[in-house]
Amino acid sequence: MHSFTELVDSCAAFTLKNLKEANEKTIEALQVSGATSLVKTLQMIQLQKAILAVGMFSIFEANLQDYLDCSLGFVEAKKILSDEGELGTKDKFEDLCLAINVLKHGRGRSYDTLVAKATTLPFTIKLPDESLLSEGDVSAISTLIKVDDAFVQHCGDVISEVFKVILRVRPLGSVRIGEIGSAGN
Repeated sequence: MHSFTELVDSCAAFTLKNLKEANEKTIEALQVSGATSLVKTLQMIQLQKAILAVGMFSIFEANLQDYLDCSLGFVEAKKILSDEGELGTKDKFEDLCLAINVLKHGRGRSYDTLVAKATTLPFTIKLPDESLLSEGDVSAISTLIKVDDAFVQHCGDVISEVFKVILRVRPLGSVRIGEIGSAGN
């Protein structure tokens, strides 16, 4: 099996490419028709990006739990990053974990933590009493995190970064079915 990080990068690129093509075709169709179905298509494309980001992180956590033989994959990954002095990577990973929690659960502790550091984040979070919806943008969906192509790519990049550190610290020894890496990495 190919490594999860390789597959997730390919999956994200494939999905974003196809969503971009669908978006362009829909915008072209909107030039001659204002059909509700076309507006729904644009919103569906935006929602699919959020689903992709949440799914990438959820599956990454499951793979970490298996690979690291633990029940809290993200907690163990953060500990490894700290122990290795990879604090920049740990910070990016923690911010994305919080962002994914916000996408899944809405307002709460994760949201409040991100709001407090909104100006330093590499992605956009909707601040209290602010709208991420731009007037006239019919593709917009209601999320507290702006999930665009750059956000999805950032998720994939950070997943790869985190796993490279984990692989360096705990290299593949005995390959088990379902491992996050592969014997060929």
